[in-house]
Amino acid sequence: MTTALITGATAGIGAAFARRLAAEGHNLVLVARDTKRLQEQATELHDRHGIEAEVLTADLAQDDGIEAVERRLADRKNAVDLLVNNAGFGNKGRFLEVSMADELTMLKVHCEAVLRLTSAASGAMRERGRGGVVNVASVAAFVPRGTYGASKAWVVQFTQGAARDLAGSGVRLMALCPGFVRTEFHQRAGMGTDNIPGWMWLDADKLVSTALSDLARGKTLSIPDPRYKVLMGVVKLAPRGLLGGVSSKAGRKYGPQ
Repeated sequence: MTTALITGATAGIGAAFARRLAAEGHNLVLVARDTKRLQEQATELHDRHGIEAEVLTADLAQDDGIEAVERRLADRKNAVDLLVNNAGFGNKGRFLEVSMADELTMLKVHCEAVLRLTSAASGAMRERGRGGVVNVASVAAFVPRGTYGASKAWVVQFTQGAARDLAGSGVRLMALCPGFVRTEFHQRAGMGTDNIPGWMWLDADKLVSTALSDLARGKTLSIPDPRYKVLMGVVKLAPRGLLGGVSSKAGRKYGPQ
């Protein structure tokens, strides 16, 4: 029986990964900041699927939180076979409207934590000759739209570069780039969602199913929906200057309200 560690495990995409992996018989290490929610989630998944669900309370915006997860990933006696770096958040406001402290916290969670946890997991996995890492990014990585998009672009580039460096080692790395998913993400950031068209919303459970299938197929980038694949194809062909203007307008229409 294998073990998966999921950050940001209590809601949204992280919770969907936990449900799917538990249903498939994988033991879990559930990571988030809220101990009570983690314990409730662990109990529910254990009772429903008969798997072991370990709780690890950690704030990935803090060094001690990152270090705690690094230690768990480096534990050779209780190996982690799959890491899902899902923890993340959005800030409400344009550049210079968001405090520098909040901008730096986003970079710590989206970039530094992903780098350090991927490194800790991959080192142990390479020794065993097997393992996988899913780093949750966003389709925002492909458009010029603020610190959030920039941080997710880093996640994509880092993940694909590391995947090339580890090719042939038995360790698979993949960046997952969803679009709009109904989670607590927008509510926590104070973002309005009423004006987002219905067709743009993705189901978290279907998204996870596609992502795990893409990882098994050896993909290093997963855009888990045909609609967004088409949109990203258009993005690649659009002139950069035009794309920046469209992205800015779209951000005002569909972003923070």
